[in-house]
Amino acid sequence: MPYTVADAAAQLRDANVRFLRLQFSDILGISKSMDVPASRFDKALAGDMLFDGSAIDGFTRIEESDMLLKPDLDTLLVLPHERHNVARVICDIYHPNGDVFTGSPRWALQEQHRHLQKAGFDDMRLGVELEFFLLDAQKLPRPHTQDGAGYFDLAPVDQSEGVRYAIVEALLDLGFDLEGSHHEGAAGQHEIGFRPLDMMQAADMLTTAKLVIKQIALAHGLHATFMPKPMHGVNGSGMHTHVSLERGGKNAFYAARGKHQLSPVANGFIAGILKHARALLALCNPTVNSYKRLAPGYEAPTSIAWSVSNRSAMIRVPMKRGVSTRAELRMPDPSCNPYLAFAAISAAGLDGINKDMTPPPPIERNIFDMTVRERRTHKIKELPATLREALQELRKDKVIQDALGSHIYKQFNDAKTHEFDDYRQAVHAWELEQYLTRY
Repeated sequence: MPYTVADAAAQLRDANVRFLRLQFSDILGISKSMDVPASRFDKALAGDMLFDGSAIDGFTRIEESDMLLKPDLDTLLVLPHERHNVARVICDIYHPNGDVFTGSPRWALQEQHRHLQKAGFDDMRLGVELEFFLLDAQKLPRPHTQDGAGYFDLAPVDQSEGVRYAIVEALLDLGFDLEGSHHEGAAGQHEIGFRPLDMMQAADMLTTAKLVIKQIALAHGLHATFMPKPMHGVNGSGMHTHVSLERGGKNAFYAARGKHQLSPVANGFIAGILKHARALLALCNPTVNSYKRLAPGYEAPTSIAWSVSNRSAMIRVPMKRGVSTRAELRMPDPSCNPYLAFAAISAAGLDGINKDMTPPPPIERNIFDMTVRERRTHKIKELPATLREALQELRKDKVIQDALGSHIYKQFNDAKTHEFDDYRQAVHAWELEQYLTRY
């Protein structure tokens, strides 16, 4: 990976790159970019490219709009699937006076990384299972799938198998380390698993991977959507996130003689996630549609609990131990901004560690089959059922607010409150079908 402007310039020249994509993320997790031609590479790599921050929702006011894109040269990638010899580099955002812009989601994650290091950890490692639907691009906005396949089905039942292979090949060509891929449970639904990376690398990787998946799908006449629940009556798309902490080059979650072979660090982290779960949902499940996935009967968690075996819990600790010891968070979905979601997860877990929290006993029964009384006996609380409820929890949680920073928290809360209000006041097709002729 390049470390200097000269190294980066040489890599671009050797690869005959014609356009450099200066990529960054807005507060809602939408990737943005400025593309510059080869004649401007030196200026771009030096971090001297200005852009209008007031044009990006949630960034800054029009009277202080000039902002600088400063590339993180370690993220430079030549994009082999692009037709026009394009490379991308992910940028941090600064004010013209050299001060860092604290409204950038990437800054929030960098701050949490610094907090982890102050607490004695090397990094947080994250492995992500990214689920998405492939839909017929010609029939949008209605969601029509190409196949009727289910879990692990092959061609010819899985008619998009070749498209998934093309996506995987493009991701491998970019150097991404994949665990595997397969058809998911719903028709037209797919999953790609990514091997664990450090927290910043994982967030950077996801922002690019989602763009690549969309581009390859479109080239095959399909639309890839990371909308959590595009169709009624089937499983939604999740983004199960496998988390561990590293200290001294070793997995800090593993303790050979601990209960369940989990260390006090792992127990504290899990307890912190459970404590802040209701506020975390605002970041990990940030759309109105997210809460249609988090419903009983569709394999997504609805309760705040953890387990060392069953998949009905919000947090599951897979059976493998040693270097593979990890907590699988089953609530995030792919509509989240990974920088903000990972920052919030890190802050919640670290709060549990710093305060020596202990999680309640793990729940090894299928939570979906438990009665209300049984859930009360085990003190199992429910996750928020709507975005509005999750935002109300976020407004009460200082730890998660601090993880975002005051600028991001305010802008995120304002944007999402408006989103829910707009949804609440809209008249939906279901209402028209149910009520228009009946009353």
